[in-house]
Amino acid sequence: MSASMLVRARPVWLDGVNPVAKVAMVIVLAVPLLVSIDAVSAATAIVLELLCVPLTGVAFAVVLKRLLPVLIFAPVAGISMLLYARPGGTVYGSFLFATISDNSISLAVAVLLRVVALALPMILLFARTDPTELADALAQVAKLPSRFVLGVLAGARTVGLFVDDWRTMALARRARGLGDRGAVRRFFSMAFVLLVFAVRRGTKLATAMEARGFGAGIERTWARPSALTTRDAVAVGGAVLLMTVSLGAAVVTGAFRVVGS
Repeated sequence: MSASMLVRARPVWLDGVNPVAKVAMVIVLAVPLLVSIDAVSAATAIVLELLCVPLTGVAFAVVLKRLLPVLIFAPVAGISMLLYARPGGTVYGSFLFATISDNSISLAVAVLLRVVALALPMILLFARTDPTELADALAQVAKLPSRFVLGVLAGARTVGLFVDDWRTMALARRARGLGDRGAVRRFFSMAFVLLVFAVRRGTKLATAMEARGFGAGIERTWARPSALTTRDAVAVGGAVLLMTVSLGAAVVTGAFRVVGS
């Protein structure tokens, strides 16, 4: 039995929350951060979200590992804002269209923190969500079309296969003595091969699902019922409270800014 299965076997509070409620929580946590831009609200949201990690059952090490790609690429958005945001306050330097000022520095920090604050809820809320439970909730609670739901389920199930394919290709290249040099070239070549695998697997999977009648427009039945409970209301209410506290901290400190202001 794998370590992930052992972790999944120990239920935590968030496991009892309906996947549709988790989607609602992501929307609640994301929309205010998309329409406002300041460092205080984003930093407060990150701290409060990290305090909720024990409720998710995801280890801090796993959160950091999955957040690492975001931390690597988030500075790209911050640098663009640092160089090309509207100047304001003290100007520290300029070159052609790039200008670094107090305003651009504060906006760059805010954007950087916001990228992390937007990615963190996705990691925490869906790290332990079973794709089948998500499909059941989307069909029965959100009332989405069954064809779309089954497509989402099939796609989610193949994500793990892509990870295994990547690991297998890396081991095969290393066994042939090709995995120790040219990291960038190796990445793009493996990514192209993985893309080919994805297209072939997707084509076969779509044909198989059509052959089994998954594309029929009839009313479908579902083996496992999915419904909203009081816990779901508490979870969504907690997300609203978290975002209210984050925005309130920005307002109290005078740092709150709306996008475009």
